[in-house]
Amino acid sequence: MDQAAFIYHPDELKYRFPDDHPFNQQRLALTADLLRSAGALADADVFAPRMATADELALVHTDEFVRAVRALSDVPPPPEWLREADRFGLGDGDTPFFPHMHEAASNAVGGTLRAAELVMSGARDHALHLGGGLHHAFPNKAAGFCVYNDASVAIAHLRKHHQARVLYVDTDVHHGDGVEFAFYSDPDVCTFSIHETGKFLYPGTGMAAERGNDLGFGATVNIPVEPYTEDESWLECFETPLRRTIAGFRPDIIVSQHGCDAHAFDPLAHIHCSMAIYRRMPQVIHELAHAYCGGRWLALGGGGYDIWRVVPRAWSLVWMAMTDHPLIAALGERPDLPLPEGWADRWQPHSPDPLPAAWLDPVQDWEPMPRRSQIAEKNRQVMEHAMLYLPNLQRSQPD
Repeated sequence: MDQAAFIYHPDELKYRFPDDHPFNQQRLALTADLLRSAGALADADVFAPRMATADELALVHTDEFVRAVRALSDVPPPPEWLREADRFGLGDGDTPFFPHMHEAASNAVGGTLRAAELVMSGARDHALHLGGGLHHAFPNKAAGFCVYNDASVAIAHLRKHHQARVLYVDTDVHHGDGVEFAFYSDPDVCTFSIHETGKFLYPGTGMAAERGNDLGFGATVNIPVEPYTEDESWLECFETPLRRTIAGFRPDIIVSQHGCDAHAFDPLAHIHCSMAIYRRMPQVIHELAHAYCGGRWLALGGGGYDIWRVVPRAWSLVWMAMTDHPLIAALGERPDLPLPEGWADRWQPHSPDPLPAAWLDPVQDWEPMPRRSQIAEKNRQVMEHAMLYLPNLQRSQPD
C-alpha cells in the first residue's frame, strides 16, 4: 500500500472571510472527521502545515503585494493601506482582507510546501493538503478567494530546488488562471485545467486556444466544458486529453488541484456532475503518477461551496484513492454504500440541508439534463481542438 501524508491542523480554519462569504474552511474539519469516522485516516499520517518564509513567497509574489497583505492583516489596518486595499484585490470584492490574513495565508502556502518536501524527499509517496489549492491569486493581486497562490509557490519551489518537470492538473470548475499565468512561458511546467467555459463563469479565461507562449507553447492545456455537462462527458474530456498530455510531457511529479465545485449541488457554477467524477479523477491521477512519476503526487484542495453535502465526500475520496483504501474499489460494486452514521449524527444539526446517506449520489433518480447529447458533442469538439498541439509537449532533452 502507498504511504501518503495528510497535511492538516485546525489552525487552517483561521483562513476565514466574513460569515456570509461562500468560502468556508469548516469543510476541512468536516472532511477530516468523515475520514476518521470511516477508519480511513490514522494519526500517524497527519502532518501539520508550517509557515512559508518570505523568500518562499517571493518565488511568486511581489514584495509590494506581500507588504500589503501583512499591513492589511493588522487589527486595525493602517489607514494608508486601507486606501490601497482595492489595488491589491483585498478590498470589498471577492477576497476581502481579514484579521491575521498574512499568517493564515502563509500557513496555507507552507502546508503545500511541506507536502512537496515529504514527497520529494521520499518520506511519502503522495501527499494531500486540502487547505491549499488557492489557484486564482496572482503575483501582485489576490483574486477569487485566494490571497497567496500556494500551488504556484510549490511548483516554483519544485523547479528551483529539485529541477523537477511538473504537470499541474486542475479539476476545479473555475479555470486555474493564476497557476497558468505564472508558468505560461515555462516549457518544464505543463498546466492542464478542465473547467466550465469562461463564457459563463469566473474568471472568464481558460479557452482551448490558450496554449502557452514562447518556449512554453503547447504546455498549457485547457478543456472548457459547457454548462450542464454531466458525468460521462466530463470524464471523457478529463481522461482522454490528460492521458495524452502526460504521455507527451513525461513529468517528474504531478501537482493536482481538487476543487469539487463541478457538482450539481454547488451554488457557484452550472455543471451537473455527481460524486462519481470525484471517485474517478483521483484514481486516474494516482495511476498516472505511478506510471510516469515514480508515484510522486502532491494533491491540493480548492473550490467547493456546498461544504456539507459535497466537499467532505469528494475530498475523502481523493484521500481514499491516494491510499488505495478498500472502499474505493467497493464503490464500484456498491455505489449505495452508506456514510458512517456517527458523522452524519454529529453534523446534521449544523447543516442547512439533509446530509447524504451514501458516499455516491443516486444519479439514477436525477432528471437528465436537456440537450445532453448536444452538450456532450460540443465538449468533444472543444476537447479535440485543445489536443491539437499536444505533440509540442515532448522534453527538449532525452531522458
